[in-house]
Amino acid sequence: MTTATLETTKTGFSQDTFNQYVMNTYGRFPVAIEKGEGCKLWDTEDKEYLDFVAGIATCTLGHAHPALVEAVTKQIKKLHHISNLYYIPEQGELAKWIVDHSCADKVFFCNSGAEANEAAIKLVRKYAHTVLEFLEQPVILTAKSSFHGRTLATITATGQPKYQKNFEPLVPGFEYVPYNDITAIEEAITDIDEGDRRVAAIMIEPLQGEGGVRPGELEYFLRLRKICDDTGILLVFDEVQTGVGRTGKMWGYENLGIEPDIITSAKGLAGGIPIGAMMCKASCDVFEPGNHASTFGGNPFACASALAVLQTIEKDNLLQNVQARGEQLRTRLRAISQKYSDIFIDVRGWGLINGMEINNNAELTSIEVVKKAMENGLLLAPAGPKVIRFVPPLIVSAEEIDQGSDILEKTVSQLI
Repeated sequence: MTTATLETTKTGFSQDTFNQYVMNTYGRFPVAIEKGEGCKLWDTEDKEYLDFVAGIATCTLGHAHPALVEAVTKQIKKLHHISNLYYIPEQGELAKWIVDHSCADKVFFCNSGAEANEAAIKLVRKYAHTVLEFLEQPVILTAKSSFHGRTLATITATGQPKYQKNFEPLVPGFEYVPYNDITAIEEAITDIDEGDRRVAAIMIEPLQGEGGVRPGELEYFLRLRKICDDTGILLVFDEVQTGVGRTGKMWGYENLGIEPDIITSAKGLAGGIPIGAMMCKASCDVFEPGNHASTFGGNPFACASALAVLQTIEKDNLLQNVQARGEQLRTRLRAISQKYSDIFIDVRGWGLINGMEINNNAELTSIEVVKKAMENGLLLAPAGPKVIRFVPPLIVSAEEIDQGSDILEKTVSQLI
């Protein structure tokens, strides 16, 4: 379905009716997805697509995975929600799994990546006031081209002015530095540290997703960890997109040889069921009852779903598949890039989060590639105007990687 307007389909869906009642906050493609299985999706006109978007790095196990279907069916029949006024066994079990498989000691559950980052920001500020004794103005450094969410605090943390426009006044206490530039970090800490205004934390993605799929450099992050150790500054990793096996490791920080003090997660954690988590070392766990909360955070349904996803990753050795399929995909993308060297200038990524960058001098844009690939039966996502993003489910097969690469090559040949 590639026309500009969706007519009423066999399901009774109408784009006009949809737009009449739903706020216009997304630039939607003219397609309505009806069902999915594995790495495939079908729209309301029965057209089949190979899904290399996965709900934007969210559908970890693809669609309708038996383990997730079984877990949500079993839990919804038992108990789907109860207040955090009471102990929730599923929440405790999930928290234990995360702690056992990460550098974290404690976990707070919420519903999304933005909420997880909000929790991290609040934890940093309380730590600054109570442990570091910054009485007035703790500052959090974030990277330019970063993305940390859509709430007021997290768009302020996001180092991209386009997300902040018309939402001023922004939340105070954030400053921005170039990504992978250790000198800029050092200079910012020196410039900011005066009186009661001091740097309390550095909040950063181990690989920038929305900022163009840009991996962190090893030496940069090693020095970043040392700076934090020497100064008492907290190191916060936004792993909303890189966590839960996406990079070929369970957590993105494992690619960089260091451990952060705080980690945030969401997207792939429950394979598409809404959940977020803020994890931290015991040394910075300063929250007390009443400091922070989430009505739906960590309810039995979401936690049972997340536990099923994590246990399946472990049981089915999906990290090995992510590593192998990621190498295969980058090999294919590099071959296409070399074939069309006047169009593409870089292929980069870890595991199954990869970006293909278009030359700024080329008239082609990422959205044009995404639209044409959709016509050809392949779902992709942009990561900025000149980067095509590839984030298929972690269960993607070798045959599907080849199929997607073939469709991409066909798409590029049609566009030039």
